[in-house]
Amino acid sequence: MVHVLRRLLAAGEVSDSVVAAAPPVPPREVFRRFWPYTRGGRRWLVPVLFFSLAGPLVEGAEIWIFKVVVDDVLVPRDLRPLLWIAPAYLGLMVCSGILDFADGVTSTWVGERFLLSLRADVFRHVQGLSLGFFERRRLGDVLSRITGDVDAVETFLLSGVADALYYVIQLGVFLSLLFYLRWDLTLLALAIVPLFWAAARHFSRLIKTASRERRRRSGSLSAVAEEALGNVALVQAYNRQGWEESRFERESVGRFRAAMVSARIRGVYRPLVEIIEVVGGLAVMGLGTWKLAQGQLTLGGLLVFLALIGKLYTPVRGLSRLGNTFYAASASAERIVELLDQRPQVVEAPGARRIGRARGAVEFDGVWFRYPGASSWALSDVSFHVAPGETLALVGASGAGKSTLAKLQLRFYDPDRGAVRLDGVDLRDLRLADVRENVAVVLQETLVFHGTVRENIAYGRPEATDEEILAAARAADAHEFVELLPEGYDTPVGQRGRTLSGGQCQRLAIARAMLRDAPVLLLDEPTTGLDVRSGRRIMDPLRRLMAGRTTVVISHNLLTVRDATRIVVLDHGRIVEHGAHDDLLGRGGTYARLHRLSAGAVLS
Repeated sequence: MVHVLRRLLAAGEVSDSVVAAAPPVPPREVFRRFWPYTRGGRRWLVPVLFFSLAGPLVEGAEIWIFKVVVDDVLVPRDLRPLLWIAPAYLGLMVCSGILDFADGVTSTWVGERFLLSLRADVFRHVQGLSLGFFERRRLGDVLSRITGDVDAVETFLLSGVADALYYVIQLGVFLSLLFYLRWDLTLLALAIVPLFWAAARHFSRLIKTASRERRRRSGSLSAVAEEALGNVALVQAYNRQGWEESRFERESVGRFRAAMVSARIRGVYRPLVEIIEVVGGLAVMGLGTWKLAQGQLTLGGLLVFLALIGKLYTPVRGLSRLGNTFYAASASAERIVELLDQRPQVVEAPGARRIGRARGAVEFDGVWFRYPGASSWALSDVSFHVAPGETLALVGASGAGKSTLAKLQLRFYDPDRGAVRLDGVDLRDLRLADVRENVAVVLQETLVFHGTVRENIAYGRPEATDEEILAAARAADAHEFVELLPEGYDTPVGQRGRTLSGGQCQRLAIARAMLRDAPVLLLDEPTTGLDVRSGRRIMDPLRRLMAGRTTVVISHNLLTVRDATRIVVLDHGRIVEHGAHDDLLGRGGTYARLHRLSAGAVLS
């Protein structure tokens, strides 16, 4: 029997899953980390304390009136005391209702204000993390932490503490009444309290382990769902619905098993506590009945004492159960602590310089870079300079390091050696916001938000006027197709722009870059994913966008870079050639070979 019970309560080993478990954090550290978030609602903790004190007092008075009814009305069969007992009891009921309402509203306000502050801070922190964090982490798990796990922290820090305070006050009030009635019966009732704590201490460790696994599985489930639904077109195109369903089912089964472990633990714990409570109640009832027979206790006193015993065990049971709740919530708190402990790889230097609007001189000086955890260099001793108004083209095969240069230019990463400069100043010495304010980007993956056309164009300059938005759209050759949309510039484009074609999304991205009007323009594979006709159609708006700006064009399609002032050819992270288009063709080297391949692909 004992062996079977142990198997039922086994928390189970942490099996492989999409998301790793967060490192354990002591409860004291959890309180230290999250208590500052209660700052905005601390002044309301005094009313909460008052309600916690007044509630048990009113409850105790209601029970005491029951004793008066038995001893002064029922036993002597005298109805006259009901003249004051009835209105007194009614008044206590009204007070109890008012206190319950005030306590519920105030506690909810304090808790929700705490969640508002913490969730906003966690979201702000996550948005400030470097790009490398998002390239390593599952987005679904991050979302699960920002939503579900944050709610559990409030339970750990505020709701749980308020409940604990309420239970302690209840204990004080009911113990005082019990000792007043019969101190000897009270001591007998308290004899079983250590059994409550022993049970709670043993089960809390099991519940914490099970809860940690359950929260981890929830994060894995969100991650798998986000990936599958975010790439639903690919999933359906390759008929991989069954595979994704099996992945989702595997994580769901893992969460189900973790939930069942937790349910079994709680299922054993609750009846065990009730048995302890019944044993205590029976012992008190036996001794109380004997004292009633001896004339040492009135019938009303015995009935009220038994009622108070039931009330006494409620906070005792609640406190022991609260310990389990704390441990369960701490599993979520650990996941939030782990998230908040993440530090950006790119940080702004103390006293970083303001640059305002830059002239646009871009320089890479002896840059070496390796991605975190990688064994080989992504860039090796890369150096080039782009004067204001010039156009530099970076070309090379896939994996040559072209997009890595773009990430360094935007300071998503810092080089391991060498420097990236803007107007002669190392990017690490400038304010991060200023660096990115001076760069407009059209990325390889056209990023369009679920909003209107107008909102997407103005994303880089929210304060732009309607006239400026329309001018940018016309310059990007987007105005014509936007006018044909059902609601024009107020038409929602769908998640990731799924209601638009690839060329239309790209022209919105070009309009966005034009509206931003930054001195440095970064074009990362601007024609990727477009057919030949669409690619040629956006070349005119791209040329208008590039005019007068320092432009870095990254492309494997060499037909789009022939007009560049200078072309740099990359191979395995190194510069192997540089020069003008005609010069590089005449050398017959890597660029000439890539150009022949690109021209052949277009002709075919």
